[in-house]
Amino acid sequence: MNTRVIVVGGGISGLAAAHRLCELSRERGIRLEVLLLEASQRMGGSIATERIDDFLVEAGPDSFISEKPWALQLCKRLGMTSHLLSPRAKHQHLYVVHKGSLHPLPEGFILMAPTHMWPLIVSSLFSWAGKLRMGLELFLPRRSAEGDESLASFVRRRFGSEVLERVAQPLIGGIYASDPEELSVAATMPRFLDMERSRRSIIWATWLEKRRRSHVQREESGVRWSLFVSLVDGMQELVDALASRLPAEAAHLGIKVVRLARESAKRTWIVSTEKGEEFEANGVILAVPAYAAAKSLSSLAPALAEELGAIPYTSAATVTLAYRREDIPNGLHGFGLVAPASERRKITACSFSSVKYPGRAPAGYELIRAFVGGALQPLLFGQSDHAMETGVRKELEALLGIQAPPLFCRIHRHPLSMPQYRVGHLDRVGRIEAQLVHFPGLALAGNAYRGVGIPDCVHSGEEAAEALMNDLPNPG
Repeated sequence: MNTRVIVVGGGISGLAAAHRLCELSRERGIRLEVLLLEASQRMGGSIATERIDDFLVEAGPDSFISEKPWALQLCKRLGMTSHLLSPRAKHQHLYVVHKGSLHPLPEGFILMAPTHMWPLIVSSLFSWAGKLRMGLELFLPRRSAEGDESLASFVRRRFGSEVLERVAQPLIGGIYASDPEELSVAATMPRFLDMERSRRSIIWATWLEKRRRSHVQREESGVRWSLFVSLVDGMQELVDALASRLPAEAAHLGIKVVRLARESAKRTWIVSTEKGEEFEANGVILAVPAYAAAKSLSSLAPALAEELGAIPYTSAATVTLAYRREDIPNGLHGFGLVAPASERRKITACSFSSVKYPGRAPAGYELIRAFVGGALQPLLFGQSDHAMETGVRKELEALLGIQAPPLFCRIHRHPLSMPQYRVGHLDRVGRIEAQLVHFPGLALAGNAYRGVGIPDCVHSGEEAAEALMNDLPNPG
């Protein structure tokens, strides 16, 4: 048998892993057969872009962050630099729902920390007591206790309850579709923990970091990307580009892997599918949700499967609606809004897609994308399409004054798509990685371990590919 690696799962992590395997085989002069097995009938997982007339609708992520370099570097290697798209410079405001009204998030607010004092002082989002409590953060000591801490505990301890309820919960909890009372700050926001350890004050540390970046930008020349980056024709471009770079016959759709076995004498893997097929390989990358990896490993590695199966997941949906600009009474003047859980809305957030990026709607029209579900709205995800659309439209009427029916409504559901990084998550990941040592030729990739964003998934897939290439017996 030729040296063969099987990648299970055709989401962004699996595609990045397969692509990196091909890159490394060329760089090292290794003859390697790569097979990518995907259970569904399409590649990309939650990433999908749909054209409806002249509207561009994203089913899942509509961008990625450039601070984590891996997705941006991948786009450059794929020759996609000219297709990268930054948000519009104007209207970069975000609104927070508070007591039924929209309040602008103060300029310079970074997730949980204010970096400009005057916008905070004049903000209508916080009470004077809340503003004073935030200012007190400059003088608070470091945490002395050891061990993981919830995001809610961290924000409450450093900035007070108002910041947690009105900003951190809808912004950070929304990224992870999680309850901040259970979300691990070490697994999700390690940067802020590092700031506390090194500078004591988060506000002071973010101010220094912002000043340093401004200085670096003045010194540097060339293209500097915004924090969020998309693609001209949508995020599907990245999926298609990766799939097109794979060798012919490498990718196979509609093949669900149900079991992995180890052929000890030959040091190979046997990958069994739902249809009774068997594939032999020198290495396997499981780029599927942790619960799916657990099922395929349950008989071979019960301890590893138990740890994987203990990572909880939640579900979310996007509801995209198109309107004539004239049907939006006050217009759309920002990138979107977030709705804290305390407001008890039927949405967690809205993104004004046509304001955020050019080319998302034709002239004279707007595209709005609402988010429903997550750990704090599990019952709302289970609604019928009609009930979900009705709920979203009622919220848009209450918050934006939109009474006209949409030109169309498109709902995309993502069941059990968001892993929950609960307190102690990194300890569990450590135990999983320790178990993997006993199974040479096996690697895991995906959003269940060390990051949920597209750059994290790309990095996870590429790291798995590199580890496996170094682990392959006598490649040639």
